Amino acid sequence: MNTITGTDLLNIGFAQNQALGVALETIETHFTEYDKTTVLAELTAVLNDPIAHIGHEIWSQLAETLLAIETKAQANQTIAINAEPKPYAIYGAEGIDEGAIRQMDIAMRLPVTAAGALMPDAHQGYGLPIGGVLATKNAIIPYGVGVDIGCRMCMSVFDIPADFFNENQASFKRELIAFTRFGAGGSWTKHQKADHAVLERDEFKQINLLQTLMDKAHSQLGTSGGGNHFVEFGILDVMEEDAQLNVPKGSYLALLTHSGSRGFGATIAGHYTRMAKESCPLPDEARNLAYLTLDSQAGQEYWMAMNLAGDYASACHEVIHERITKAIGAQLLARVENHHNFAWKEIHNGEEYIVHRKGATPASKDVLGIIPGSMTAPGFLVRGKGEPQSLASASHGAGRQMSRTQAIKSITGNAMREQLQAHGVTLIGAGLDEAPMAYKDIHTVMEAQRDLVDVLAKFTPKMVRMADDGSRED
Repeated sequence: MNTITGTDLLNIGFAQNQALGVALETIETHFTEYDKTTVLAELTAVLNDPIAHIGHEIWSQLAETLLAIETKAQANQTIAINAEPKPYAIYGAEGIDEGAIRQMDIAMRLPVTAAGALMPDAHQGYGLPIGGVLATKNAIIPYGVGVDIGCRMCMSVFDIPADFFNENQASFKRELIAFTRFGAGGSWTKHQKADHAVLERDEFKQINLLQTLMDKAHSQLGTSGGGNHFVEFGILDVMEEDAQLNVPKGSYLALLTHSGSRGFGATIAGHYTRMAKESCPLPDEARNLAYLTLDSQAGQEYWMAMNLAGDYASACHEVIHERITKAIGAQLLARVENHHNFAWKEIHNGEEYIVHRKGATPASKDVLGIIPGSMTAPGFLVRGKGEPQSLASASHGAGRQMSRTQAIKSITGNAMREQLQAHGVTLIGAGLDEAPMAYKDIHTVMEAQRDLVDVLAKFTPKMVRMADDGSRED
């Protein structure tokens, strides 16, 4: 009997690596007597199509070794990006920092990029700039979605007139404190935790990572975290009758919340970003834009996890709003919700794309949304126009004009307190990094997106709660 040697394996295409040893070991274990030609033919088949041999009773280990070597080799090869960015629309360019534009230019050079746009609240972020909209072909970018997956605005409009709130602020402040939780790691105790159908979703059982996050998701359900997240009471001035909003013209007490998927979403983002960077090595300037294809297992897992995190974020707002609505004894007239830091499958120009909106919100025709200003500047309840050049998007707020570090260094506590007093705003928590002066002028931002949305109502903040630690988030 002719024995198969390492030279025989090299001759049929094996390389001098771990797979060579695994192949020889497999032959020795499973073949005491064999026809050399037949076994070499089987080895050639495994070498040419290792995926087809995963789970095979003899060749599975070899197939897995070959795939691991192939994956590692691919990770060592940087994927080229295009020399020039594809053209994209910029709204309010004069108010957008160079760093954000530079990041958007890099995103528009990715080989999977189809289209993009930059909103007027844009500023520099990680990977895709805050305020960036990016359409890709069959690819999802975890950092294009962002760390706080599914972060959103949610507004409840109550049957309580503005005058009643102004005369009874102490009681509203008490309930606002009692039914909200803030800060990195902020959570409810065992007896305070809320239940929600989102915690029963099958994805928690289907994806190992999500199973490990179940307890954290439960304890943080209905909390708001840190950073720029808030829960606030304000006055909504409805300017005209609108059948879609279905609230008569007038002034009403409203509750506005801004937060996302908490530690649950942040862990998902970190996990799949690492996987994307391993499987999709991009040049240094684009490394935070590493993507997963939707026909890969990791891409499908992330898509499922991202959508669950988005629904979890929505559930957090639902818990907050229902608890506070009950506590203040209000009748709900309307609720409007819109989210950012997410990716959607959408049709544009007759093709299906994955549209990432990082710090940007959907503004398809007749879609309602909320665009807040700052704690002393008004926000606006809007209806989208579905503008094609913006990929049917709009800003998610006013946007920062100072970094957190810059704000802490340049804004004093006295200046912040004077600003709050001048606007009649009660503030609970928040650091100097969230001072109103750190944000762009919301009126300038709204003027820059007149082609994107119509304004239906104006929201004026009156009582704002944020995390005491300001910038921290878990």
